[in-house]
Amino acid sequence: MPGALQAAASKTAPIRKVEVFPVRYPVAAHFKFFTKPWRPAVFVKITLEDGLSGWGQSVPIQTWSYETVESATNTLREYLAPVIVGRDPLDFEGAHKAMNKAIAPSFSTGMPIAKAGIDLALHDLAGKLAAKSLPALWGKTPLPAIRLSWTVNPSTLNEAESILEEGRKRGYKHFNIKVAPDPKFDLELARIVRKFEPDGFLWADANGGYDLATALETVPKLAAAGVNVLEQPVAANRLTGFRDVRKLKALPILLDEGVVSSVELREFIQLGLLDGVAMKPARTAGLWDARKQVEILAENKLMFLGSGLTDPDVSLAASLALYGAYQLKYPAALNGLQFLSGSFLKRPFALKDGALAVPSAPGLGVEVDEEKVRQSTVL
Repeated sequence: MPGALQAAASKTAPIRKVEVFPVRYPVAAHFKFFTKPWRPAVFVKITLEDGLSGWGQSVPIQTWSYETVESATNTLREYLAPVIVGRDPLDFEGAHKAMNKAIAPSFSTGMPIAKAGIDLALHDLAGKLAAKSLPALWGKTPLPAIRLSWTVNPSTLNEAESILEEGRKRGYKHFNIKVAPDPKFDLELARIVRKFEPDGFLWADANGGYDLATALETVPKLAAAGVNVLEQPVAANRLTGFRDVRKLKALPILLDEGVVSSVELREFIQLGLLDGVAMKPARTAGLWDARKQVEILAENKLMFLGSGLTDPDVSLAASLALYGAYQLKYPAALNGLQFLSGSFLKRPFALKDGALAVPSAPGLGVEVDEEKVRQSTVL
């Protein structure tokens, strides 16, 4: 436990109440994972016996993971909240053990996106109790801001130029593209983006959409088209596929969907499956294990890139805190501001020159508009 928390630990009140608020953010632009004109998210408020409260957020999206807004909301209310009430809010390990007992794992952590809402709220409380930002709580001097990468996900190649121009207009100098399953489309898109921005960091994400034969044929061509890294070329459970693609040494190969906990990350590193990970605190049941994963990557001299699940508000704040604290070297694909409109923060995040400031106030560093959240709850 950090020294700043040790002083507060003996005086910390136990958890009295956990409240869960599913809400909707209007969708502002086409994105491959959105099927409705809104993106659901679930706020979590944890209140201690002395009245101090912390906020977290779960960001389920059923076209990316099996977790839906309904399943996350019900899991939080009926299974996770009861095992958190009465606990010491500073006992992160104990909280995760209790949650993992309430919702067991399958291959890895069960319902990690739902559990992230609890984890973030506990971290928010910890920072508030210590009167420190999360990077300061962890003994880190953070970056002042995180450079962002603009996501290029056109329905047709004719749309690519206007999407790129919009990103440049907002101050972005780095781009990520959604690829798979059509390699012809993907290669032309990569060429368009590289021509548009010759010096930017170009990151391709297949979301597991290639079969192995297509990946083996396409990866060297993506490299020739100017792509710098490739994320998740084949499905998460095709482990030998990752090994075979990585053996090409055409591009650094990142894992995403298949790395939920630090347990399998260590296994995958030993198996030689990856050159790095596109981190998402939302995917890893929150910051407690996400920090472990970043440190494991550093120990093994592997790439750490920052990503998200179109994170808004509180989830976005958690990602910025993690990436800032651990000195992220690459532009982060945090695209909530690109694809969503509206905010439940009293002071919404503001983009400046293609970057977002790392919050410096205690806890997660943001203030939730509780009245707006309560009025907007949909389940």
